[in-house]
Amino acid sequence: MQNTQNYIQNNKEKFLNELIDLLRIPSISADPAYATNVHDAAQSVADHLTSAGADNVTIYQTKGYPIVYGEKMIDPSLPTVLVYGHYDVQPADPLELWDSPAFEPVIKTTAIHPEGAIFARGACDDKGQMFMHVKAFEAMVKSGELTCNAKFMIEGEEEVGSVHLGTFIKEYKELLKADIILVSDTGMLANDTPSITTGLRGLSYVEVEVTGPNRDLHSGLYGGCVANPINILAKMIASLHDENNHITIPGFYDKVEELTRAERDEMAKAPFSHDAYCKALDINNVYGEASYSTMERGSIRPTLDVNGIWGGYTGEGAKTVIASKAYAKISMRLVPHQVPDEITELFKTHFESIAPEGTKVVVTPHHGGDPVVTPVDSIAYQAASKAYETTFGKPAIPVRSGGSIPIVALFEKVLGLKTVMMGFGLDSDAIHSPNEHYGLFNYYKGIETIPYFYKNFAEANRK
Repeated sequence: MQNTQNYIQNNKEKFLNELIDLLRIPSISADPAYATNVHDAAQSVADHLTSAGADNVTIYQTKGYPIVYGEKMIDPSLPTVLVYGHYDVQPADPLELWDSPAFEPVIKTTAIHPEGAIFARGACDDKGQMFMHVKAFEAMVKSGELTCNAKFMIEGEEEVGSVHLGTFIKEYKELLKADIILVSDTGMLANDTPSITTGLRGLSYVEVEVTGPNRDLHSGLYGGCVANPINILAKMIASLHDENNHITIPGFYDKVEELTRAERDEMAKAPFSHDAYCKALDINNVYGEASYSTMERGSIRPTLDVNGIWGGYTGEGAKTVIASKAYAKISMRLVPHQVPDEITELFKTHFESIAPEGTKVVVTPHHGGDPVVTPVDSIAYQAASKAYETTFGKPAIPVRSGGSIPIVALFEKVLGLKTVMMGFGLDSDAIHSPNEHYGLFNYYKGIETIPYFYKNFAEANRK
């Protein structure tokens, strides 16, 4: 693939400038105020696919935001790779914590990225990683070294639960026929320690509302006489974990997959520095479920976390008020065999049952997704591992991720396809947080590595 690699080396500046232009588009799918921008991002992705050499590039409208499709079918006898990614991004809030504007990309050097990193919302999740595939595809097409048929499905609702993707893939199942799905919405252990994600946690996401009196009350006249929804909500949430940080919802752990000691020992071989981990987060120690390591807590164990909590007066100065309502958003990360709908129902039943008299509780389910574990002995996984070995000089370590990509399970259920998750981001890239960034090393290394996956996968399918 020398011609492909030469093309990449000769076009690095172009690839970077094109990504920067894409990152300038505030394609925030969660906020309707940015609807035009989300559609602009879809058009931009379609334009890039076309210029890269894709055929039949189409923007498919859904009841939400569009899905961009493109393909290059060079030979029906060759295997077909279906690339999935997303062009929507998380909200940039809190804006005041960004060192530079979220949608005005800048390149800065850091200790981890001495060669520079792009700071912008979506730089790593997922515009930068999705765009690697478009640029790798371009390099293979322009150099005449595309070894597999290629299809692209890039959506605009991943950050809000991919609510219309299921309908799309069911309707266009024939169009999406492939041999493997390739995703880069994950990460790797370090720039000198490549890894491939082999497992993802599932997700159950809910919003809770606690109501006390029928209106906000004077805290002097009514304090101590009626239930304060904010106090009550805080107590209810605190009760969801015991002294060992074990989740107290009855039945929550009934289907949790327990790994063997041998499997846990194998996981422990992945490099991890407690001191470096704490230093990177500016904390003096880790925190979590007793009897499990930090790596295990973040991958093979289920969790329950409050993602937001609000109520009452939060403006400048003081307002002595007992709020009528209090709210929280709560996510539960799930492990193999836990079923999102079942966990949501267990949460709802339990949370309603612990509400004290004088309050009313409403639990509203949001999106969810199934946990996934992918095989490491498949042709596709081996093709990916060999690709990393070619560009990094060492084989990739299989790891389970704590994150969730609900559509991976959906792809397997509807399309009957396994997924290989070739992520190049780092845990320190601050995805979903202020100052999100993506190393230039990682961006270019992804573009260089992906073509070798195509080459290896094609060769393995010829044997």
